[in-house]
Amino acid sequence: MFSPPSSPFRHSLSRCLAFCLAVSLALASAPSFAGSRILGTGGVSAIEGAAGGGLSPWAVLASTASEREIGVTAATTRAWVDDYRLTVTGASLNIYDRIEVSVARQTLDLETLGGELGQDIYGAKVRLFGDVLYHPWGIWSVGAQHKRLVDGAIPTALGADETSGTDVYLSASKLLFSAVAGRNVLLNATLRNTDANQGGLIGFGGDQGSRSWVAEGSVGIFITPQWIIGAEYRQKPDNLSVAEEHDWQSLYSAYFFNKHLSLTGAWLDLGDIAGLPSQRGGYLSLQAAF
Repeated sequence: MFSPPSSPFRHSLSRCLAFCLAVSLALASAPSFAGSRILGTGGVSAIEGAAGGGLSPWAVLASTASEREIGVTAATTRAWVDDYRLTVTGASLNIYDRIEVSVARQTLDLETLGGELGQDIYGAKVRLFGDVLYHPWGIWSVGAQHKRLVDGAIPTALGADETSGTDVYLSASKLLFSAVAGRNVLLNATLRNTDANQGGLIGFGGDQGSRSWVAEGSVGIFITPQWIIGAEYRQKPDNLSVAEEHDWQSLYSAYFFNKHLSLTGAWLDLGDIAGLPSQRGGYLSLQAAF
């Protein structure tokens, strides 16, 4: 069952939100706060903090900030599969719908093996050109995520080369109007260069490789203007011979109550993780945007 994060995670989220608010106040003596963009065009918060789906960043930027506005987003996420529990707290700042900066803390409870793994993720995304709704080529963005393990003892013991690393990615997103049975369809493709094992939670690099290019894709159908259902697929590198790594996939449903609040649920299939096979389960994420 989904349960609220423990006190340390609430404190972490509070610090993230306070940071974003402080930066926005410093930058925004004249511009107004977010609210001009159409509902749902900022996606939700992915597990690494950037705006997108649950598993992958999209080209869209967080919140509903326009080119004259600043937006702040905060999210808390819990995913549970057969042998692990993942908790994520994070926040992001959208500056003039051009630049997104984000911070996130991931904690993976090793329920079967014992102990926990954690990492901090600092992200930045820049919109290169376009618009998800009206530009014929959609919206294109480039981003980076710097990841740093809280404790690298277990990943190092498994053979990881490093306890920190940086992913870079290029994303493109496009909404197709009335594409399926009169419903709008959202498409996203992401190309990522990474050396992260299990997204970085098991370190970076290993005896079977280091950096590689992987592809990520998402599709969603808006059943109503507030409700989208879809699927995501994320390729993974396989750097550690002692811990075979499989691609991630999900079926998701996200509901936007209004421009400020959304709830995402998903079924996950994450494959083998650290030698434990067939990790499947659920995912819930609550997001607030201002």
